[in-house]
Amino acid sequence: MRRREFIAQVGGAVVAVWPLAAHAQQPATPVIGYLCSSNPDRQAPMTRGYLQGLAEAGFVEGRNVTIEYRWASGHYDQLPGMVADLIARHVSVIDATAGSAPGLAAKAATTTIPIVFQTGSDPVKDGLVSSINRPTGNITGVTRLGTTVEPRRLELLHELVPSAQTISFLVNPTNPASGHQLQEMQDAAKSLGLKVDVMKAGTESELLAVFETLSQQRSALLLATDPFLDGNLLLTLAARYRIPVGHFDRTQVAAGALMSYGASLVDSFRQVGVYTGRILKGAKPTDLPIMQPTKFELVINLKTAKALGLAVPQMLLATADEVIE
Repeated sequence: MRRREFIAQVGGAVVAVWPLAAHAQQPATPVIGYLCSSNPDRQAPMTRGYLQGLAEAGFVEGRNVTIEYRWASGHYDQLPGMVADLIARHVSVIDATAGSAPGLAAKAATTTIPIVFQTGSDPVKDGLVSSINRPTGNITGVTRLGTTVEPRRLELLHELVPSAQTISFLVNPTNPASGHQLQEMQDAAKSLGLKVDVMKAGTESELLAVFETLSQQRSALLLATDPFLDGNLLLTLAARYRIPVGHFDRTQVAAGALMSYGASLVDSFRQVGVYTGRILKGAKPTDLPIMQPTKFELVINLKTAKALGLAVPQMLLATADEVIE
C-alpha cells in the first residue's frame, strides 16, 4: 500500500471514530426528581418561581436538565412510593416541596441523594434537620417559617373581624406537621388572650362539614399551612357562607381570601431552584444553610371586606404591603 493511501485511510478512520468518542464524553443531562404534596394546577405560580430559580443558577428544563414531576395532590400516603420511583430513576437531586411531608418521605428513603425541601413550618420541629444554620447529611432547603408568625396572623385577623365571637383554626390532621401547628396556634391565642376553636379537615367532605358548622357561628377562619387548605374549594365555600379567611398565601387573597400574612410562597420555591442548581454544580447540602425569609407581607382584599360588611381599620390599610380593591 502506498504511503499516501495509508495516511488517507488512517485519517478517515480517525475522522469516523472521533465524533463517536466526543459524543461518549458528553456529560449526561442531570435529572431532578420534583416531589410535591400538592397538584400542578394549584402549584402553577410556585412552579414558575422554581423554574426561574433554576434558570438563575444556569439550568433550563429541556435544555440542560430534565425534571421528573410527582404530584401527591394532598395524598400524603402516596409520597413514599413516589420517592422510591424517583430513586429507581437515579435522579441527581430530589426537590421535596409544599410542606414537610415530602421532605420527610425523601429523608427516610435515601441518605445519599441530595434533598432540597420547601416547607412553611419549622424544619427542626418537623424533624427534617437538627439545625437551621448547619444542616448535616444529604438534606437542606427553604422554610417560610409560617408557624412562627401565627401570633401576628391571629392578631391581624382579629383586628379585621372584631365582631367574630370566635376565631376558628383549621388544620389538616393527615399532615405530619399538624401537631406542632396546633400547638403554635394555641400558644399564640393564649398570649393574645383570644379564644380559638380548632377544626379539622383532610377531605372534601370534612371541609364541607366544617363550613356547615362555621355558617351557624359568627366566626372567622384562620388556616394552618397545608396544601389541601390552599385551594379553590375552600375559597368557594368561604364566599358561599360569608366566612372571613386569614390565609398563609398572598396569591389566595386575590382569589377571595380576606387577608394573608407571611413570606412569599413563590419566592421560597425560587430559592429551592437556586439551591438545586448549586448542588448540580457541585455544592453539597451541608454547604447550604437552611434559607429563611427576611420579609413578611400583609395583603388585604378590600373587595372581600366590603362584601362581608367589614370596615378595615385605616391603620391596617396604611401598613399593608398590598391592598386589592
